[in-house]
Amino acid sequence: MNEFFDPLALARWQFGLTTLYHFIFVPLTIGLSLLVAILQTVWVRTGKVKYLRLTRLFGKMFLINFAMGVVTGIVQEFQFGMNWSNYSRFVGDIFGAPLAMEGLIAFFFEATFIGLWIFGWDKLPKKIHLLTIWFTWIGTVLSAYFILAANAFMQNPVGYELNAERGRAELTDIMAVLTNPVAITQFPHTIFASIMFAGVVMVAVAAWHLQRGQFVDEMRTTLRFGAWTNILSFLGVGLTGHSLGMVMTETQPMKMAAAEALYNTASGADASFSVFSLGTPDGAHEIFSIRIPYLLNFLSNGTFDGTVEGIRDLQAEYTAQYCGADALLTCPSDGAFAPIIWVTYWSFRWMIGLGAFAALVSAVGLWITRKNQELPKWVWKVAIWTAPIPMLASLVGWVFTEMGRQPWIVFGVMTTEQGVSPGVPGWAVAVSLAVFTIVYGALAVVEFKLITKAAKEGPPEIEEHSETGEPDQQHLTAVY
Repeated sequence: MNEFFDPLALARWQFGLTTLYHFIFVPLTIGLSLLVAILQTVWVRTGKVKYLRLTRLFGKMFLINFAMGVVTGIVQEFQFGMNWSNYSRFVGDIFGAPLAMEGLIAFFFEATFIGLWIFGWDKLPKKIHLLTIWFTWIGTVLSAYFILAANAFMQNPVGYELNAERGRAELTDIMAVLTNPVAITQFPHTIFASIMFAGVVMVAVAAWHLQRGQFVDEMRTTLRFGAWTNILSFLGVGLTGHSLGMVMTETQPMKMAAAEALYNTASGADASFSVFSLGTPDGAHEIFSIRIPYLLNFLSNGTFDGTVEGIRDLQAEYTAQYCGADALLTCPSDGAFAPIIWVTYWSFRWMIGLGAFAALVSAVGLWITRKNQELPKWVWKVAIWTAPIPMLASLVGWVFTEMGRQPWIVFGVMTTEQGVSPGVPGWAVAVSLAVFTIVYGALAVVEFKLITKAAKEGPPEIEEHSETGEPDQQHLTAVY
């Protein structure tokens, strides 16, 4: 019974679930704010009311999603004090700095311009009002960067020194933290993935209406805009993912080895990438696999003749480095430095496969909708059900990123088991986990219903001024 109330396991489950749940809203907020800004820009430049109607439709969906993301994000941060107080004490001096910047700079910047955008339709000149949604998008990406910088410290700790007397890490260089190579490469990868998700959501909304013959002009524009956004963003995800993979190999070689279940160091053609593999769950014994020679080498080093270190060699290296007599909070109790191999192996492939599938659906969709012809219903259903796929790709990508770092909570500095709050009983964590799961489940239902209701209502009617042909300003404000 005790294993079911292990505080460490329950704390990890709780933080993992709440983080993944919160991240459902993050990419859609980042992506939709940009696409809404583009739609409004096209309206301002062309004067075509259909772009204004699409701006209002997807703007409403963006606002619903943004509000839900704020709620879930606040709850997530409470856990640092609840379940991870040892971690907070040890690295709070460094980790807290980018989080404070996110709250005091990026979030307030974003919230201010969201307010101006919502209430400024009939009060601000069109071009000034347009700037407010662009500044809103800038705020969302700034927020994302500061949070990614905090996370990057956990992947590749820089800009600090250990104070052995006080038993904590102390900040020495904030610019080193903010320009961490992991953050710099992870940031564009995350942004492109977010835009990709928003593009597919637009495709799904358009497909739902086109299947019913509703708002045909607006929705054909939306369909093609969303599909092209998805395809181009996927290319961005791939290019930035390759850069991130090389940085990951340099800073966390064990994670890359675990992504391939590579137990023995390999070079050249032997450093291959398995598209599919059958074997033991830990990947130590392979029965069958489909492999691409040299590809793991290219993903890891950017060359075809390099070397990729294996799990066994890295285990021996880390044991000698981190389990010596003078080690400080770095040696796991079981002495194992490899993460759960089957999780890293399959999450890495699901991340790539799901993203590629969503891009493929968009490419096929662009081809078959190039002419104004009637299509069978199953075509639209495929487009609709593709909507969550980029989000799932992002979620399994974060599972790979965070679980691939194990057994460390801060790589090479502090293990996860040493970061958990002392004296917190397992039953207390279990109760809070159950409560969070129930509350978040209810919020998920509310979010889904509000988003789908807004999507099904379609673009709002915009009344035009009888003399100028411009949209009626009072009606614009009344739409929200």
